[in-house]
Amino acid sequence: MDLVPRVPDSVPVLVAGGGPVGLATAVELAYQGVECLVVEPREQVSWLRPRAKTTSARSMELLRRWGLAQTLRARAPLAVSWSDQAVFVDSLLGREITRIGGCFGLDLAGSDLAAESGQQAPQPLVEEVLREAVGDALLTGWRVTGLREDPDGVTVTIAAQDGTEQEVRAQYVVGCDGPRSVTREAIGARYEGRQDARPNYNIVFRAPGLAERMPHGPAVHYWVLNPEQPGMVGRLDLKETWWCIAQGVREQDADPVRLVRNLAGADIEVEILATDPWTARMLLVDRYASGRVFLAGDAAHQNPPYGGHGFNTGIGDAVNLGWKLAAVLRGWAPEALLGTYERERRPIAADTIETAAANMSTLAPELADPALMGPDEEFERVRPAVAEAVRRTKDREFHSLDLVLGYTYAGSPIVAPGCGERLPHRWLAPGESLYDRLGPAFSLVGDRSAPGADVLVAEARELGVPLRVVDLPGEPLALVRPDQHVAWRAGHPSGALRMALGFS
Repeated sequence: MDLVPRVPDSVPVLVAGGGPVGLATAVELAYQGVECLVVEPREQVSWLRPRAKTTSARSMELLRRWGLAQTLRARAPLAVSWSDQAVFVDSLLGREITRIGGCFGLDLAGSDLAAESGQQAPQPLVEEVLREAVGDALLTGWRVTGLREDPDGVTVTIAAQDGTEQEVRAQYVVGCDGPRSVTREAIGARYEGRQDARPNYNIVFRAPGLAERMPHGPAVHYWVLNPEQPGMVGRLDLKETWWCIAQGVREQDADPVRLVRNLAGADIEVEILATDPWTARMLLVDRYASGRVFLAGDAAHQNPPYGGHGFNTGIGDAVNLGWKLAAVLRGWAPEALLGTYERERRPIAADTIETAAANMSTLAPELADPALMGPDEEFERVRPAVAEAVRRTKDREFHSLDLVLGYTYAGSPIVAPGCGERLPHRWLAPGESLYDRLGPAFSLVGDRSAPGADVLVAEARELGVPLRVVDLPGEPLALVRPDQHVAWRAGHPSGALRMALGFS
């Protein structure tokens, strides 16, 4: 009897790990017309470990590119219109200190800055939407246990839960298998960085009636600045399910019910659904690839969650690597193109790690003041100073569009000097984004009759590169990569496409 009928003998790309980054890699490959196999040990996605909760505006633009943005929004427990506020309080049921609006790009709906606003959505929901998009390319109940690379490909050993093993031959492997990555170990890459000394304790809980008792209104985050129990709290849905991070709490000292009640400021009814102790890590691998094996997401970098950059950085990895693998596999780019993946993505991860670490330098314990817990006159005496400290230290955390939308690949060998930025967005008609007109591969944006347009079209035809022309009369030409970043926009276009594909 064949125990593994679903496992192919060979596949163009094997993705180790079916979290959001591995799934996004598979979606990008499918978008580019390349088959892959995603090997993931979890049969089901658990909602008891919500992990990331913010899908950035940039990630939502990429989901829109795949036709999935509205699917995620329609199923998100918290609509984007529900709140864009972070509220700082002495307790959930107590007094408000200050608030910050426009958080995480949640206020960008209809803005020319982006095709999509950010979206609050638990990571399990993101995974479910991506799993559905990946379809039969997802193999659950199996894990990658080893791999052997040679000049012609990679032999990957995978194992089922019952110990059954099978080998799969792949032309390329993408390791999205997280902090304990087998793929990273196999290629001899190692993390460099540091770990924060402060413990944290996540709790998912049900609290009937809590929302109705709170005086602060909707918010994506409630920061409790109680020196006795500082932390963060938020809603997972508009029913009774919540999450919280109790900061400075060790697992051995944790009483989850008491922690939640301390954050609430009252002996509320609490049902604990899950707990998860953790410490923040600021880690970056010394190299992203070895020949035919590449690392992405947490297998390549880890950062503190403050600012909501975690898996969003990995989504950027997936798209950058995915289109390049497709270009090579489909024969319209040289293998040298793959060497630009690390060159482009590693600096972005390094910047993200440092930004998140800076956000972490001032958390609820640092902002808390004992006087906030005193009588009203004491509270009002210190509130302005605490509110100013919040605005001074947390604005960069909640308003980070320069990082989310503004990162560039300037200096990359496959972008022309002065280029590398994301194509500036605008609306062409109600509901129609400029991005909606771009092709899955390269796009030529601007006046089709401008000198040089025919040169690029002819070069694409010669190389066999799919090129969509987006005619915008009167506007200068720009050559846009599959990931919506500008590869060329000035000077004579001869050779621009060859440069953007890594031809020497």
